[in-house]
Amino acid sequence: MSIRRLPEHLVNRIAAGEVVERPASALKEIVENAVDAGSRRIAIRIANGGLDRIEVSDDGCGMDSSEIALALERHATSKLPDDAIENVATLGFRGEALPSIASVARLSIDSRPAGSDGWNRTVDNGVVVNEGPAALPPGTRVIVEQLFGKVPARRKFLRSAKAEYAACLDVVRRLAMAHPAIAFSMEHDGRRVLGVQADEAREDRVAALTDRALADNHVIVALEREGVRLSGVASLPTYNRGVGDHQFLFVNGRPVRDRLLVGAVRGAYADMLARDRHPVVALFLDVPPLEVDVNVHPAKTEVRFRDPALIRGMIVSGLRRALDAEGFRAVQHADPAGLSAWRPEPVSPTPIGAMPIFEAAGAPVPAYSVAERRPTFLTPPPQARAEPAAAPAPEGTSFPLGVARGQVARTYIVAEAEDGLVIVDQHAAHERLTLERMRRAMEGQGVAAQALLLPEVVELDEPACDRLEARIAELKDFGLELERFGPAAMLVRATPAMLGQGDVQGLVSDLADDLAAYDSALSLKERLDLVAATMACHGSVRAGRILSVAEMNALLREMEITPRSGQCNHGRPTWVKLGHGDIEKLFGRK
Repeated sequence: MSIRRLPEHLVNRIAAGEVVERPASALKEIVENAVDAGSRRIAIRIANGGLDRIEVSDDGCGMDSSEIALALERHATSKLPDDAIENVATLGFRGEALPSIASVARLSIDSRPAGSDGWNRTVDNGVVVNEGPAALPPGTRVIVEQLFGKVPARRKFLRSAKAEYAACLDVVRRLAMAHPAIAFSMEHDGRRVLGVQADEAREDRVAALTDRALADNHVIVALEREGVRLSGVASLPTYNRGVGDHQFLFVNGRPVRDRLLVGAVRGAYADMLARDRHPVVALFLDVPPLEVDVNVHPAKTEVRFRDPALIRGMIVSGLRRALDAEGFRAVQHADPAGLSAWRPEPVSPTPIGAMPIFEAAGAPVPAYSVAERRPTFLTPPPQARAEPAAAPAPEGTSFPLGVARGQVARTYIVAEAEDGLVIVDQHAAHERLTLERMRRAMEGQGVAAQALLLPEVVELDEPACDRLEARIAELKDFGLELERFGPAAMLVRATPAMLGQGDVQGLVSDLADDLAAYDSALSLKERLDLVAATMACHGSVRAGRILSVAEMNALLREMEITPRSGQCNHGRPTWVKLGHGDIEKLFGRK
């Protein structure tokens, strides 16, 4: 078979396979064109998840009739004034989107530059079917109908209308987040589903497009290094989600899904979140055009950095600095489900005054059943633990986390603060404090070791012993001294002094399990953090241990000066606050 040049309409349909994978892909390309046109307002309407109709209207610069015809040709674009593709500063630049869409759908473009007449051009699956004047305000309106209507093989493999609608909404949300100076609105089947105003602050735009609660539970990220600028917002570790769909990453205003950036975010939150939880972040990287390649894939959602180590380091350090600056802050809101668990006492049907408070002497005893005991004010009150006060109790106004007033269930510290009641999970809080102590020790001379009077033998399977043996030098820096003791056992000669007398068997076993699960996927620093977190968990105050008031106050004071003490190593909050207003609601005062 001889080689032949493919006809233009077939070339466009082949290109559409990469550029237009689903309705969301077509919508993304059209909205990006509207952004590049300098629009201040973009309106989107879709029907049946974008399968039947996509309409995008903008108030940008518009096109005349000749430019519309040229825009529908392959590799024709206004985004590259010269051949320097490495200096591209717009979202689009390949000149493939519109002809690719027109080859697999009915595409209609109406456009009018300011001060000129409007023009329409309609292409149905690669064939021009209509062209002529059009009435519209300055700007452009693009309508896509029956995407893949004449390509049944592609249409068949599209997902349901609800799934395609969700993908379209995600595309618009990301582009709206990247461009807070532009007003966006979106309708689906006649119902308004998204609307944001122009010239919003970036933090307000992110909160409006994710979750309003993020406005009260975020930190500001700002870092600049070697001409690269990182900015954005990130959630507190205690404000997290079960899936990573709320991680929005942008490079030079372009929404991207890059593994390097996602991995850097995960690394920054590594010791603050459980591995099945994900933070909410919106990070914006401004990189010199020569330092990043956006021409990796026709969809333009992947990028390549000239210095990936610099980018990863900036994201990790930028997020860490922002979170460290918040100290002990954690998500603080009264959980409606928790408040609803409080119930008022049932009202007695007996009217007040119908029964005396104190029993009269010699009065006949009511005939109660055998199991009943009627309490009165003469009944001795239930006894609780008390301690002699060596000094007057301090006022809660002096400390952000208040002063300890007691312990509940031998697990939770109850403290009184100026603006409410603070409840602290003693194990979770001490776990974070122990981890931060170990980190500070590692930055200095290393963690002090406490030699065991009698070395302890820990029996494990042979692969687990092999993993521990390979990390003996690293573990020694943490104060844990191990030796191989036969094929299936490890000999423990010393443990970290700050852990006290802990469960040596459990510590070594958990370390072996963690190394098996994550060792090969982690860098050295991440691996050391993992080891430190596991050791901190074993060396912390356990739930069920009775603490003195002095110990409780010492824990609160250390939390106030320790970075990231608002959450434990797994992302759970270490303390919650019940404000005065919430307490008043419980008693019907507000």
